[in-house]
Amino acid sequence: MSLKLQIIICSTRPGRVGPAVAKWFYEWAEKQQLFQCELVDLADFKLPVYDEPNHPKMQKYEHDHTKAWSKSVAKADAYIFVLPEYNFCPPPSFTNALDYVYSEWNYKPAGFVSYGGVSGGLRSAQLAKQWVTAVKMMPMFEGVMVQMPWTLIDENGRFQPEKPHEESAEVLLKELLKWAEALKPMRSSE
Repeated sequence: MSLKLQIIICSTRPGRVGPAVAKWFYEWAEKQQLFQCELVDLADFKLPVYDEPNHPKMQKYEHDHTKAWSKSVAKADAYIFVLPEYNFCPPPSFTNALDYVYSEWNYKPAGFVSYGGVSGGLRSAQLAKQWVTAVKMMPMFEGVMVQMPWTLIDENGRFQPEKPHEESAEVLLKELLKWAEALKPMRSSE
């Protein structure tokens, strides 16, 4: 269990349901014992719209928020992005966070737990898969799609998954592990 998985809450807006969905996935993934898991909330980093003067590939970061984000991203061997769908797209906070660093993402697999209305955030995840390839990440074909997540949150604010969520999470996590292990030599050779 030496591989590290970050479950990243991508929405930063007030009133978001992302933390409830992400906490469920984090707790579920921990029980599987395939990865050492960490729950990461983009809102905690308070990343402004990209404000570094140097290209991220150079890793010459000037701002403390970028240095903290770089350190966090670099720790992981794989990622699960928990993201909503805004106007058929991932939230701007996701793309901004992706753009802040470059080498830290390279040769790592990315999975998606998407949520939204009827589409369950599927369109958001599809676009996000294209974007992560630009930073040399491997997007997983498998994913978890949550339709109307606000209807699945109980009175204590906990997401109550249904059978398809757990089944797709299991397939996604196993596939993510295969890719994290397969790509590890590429990450080690740099």
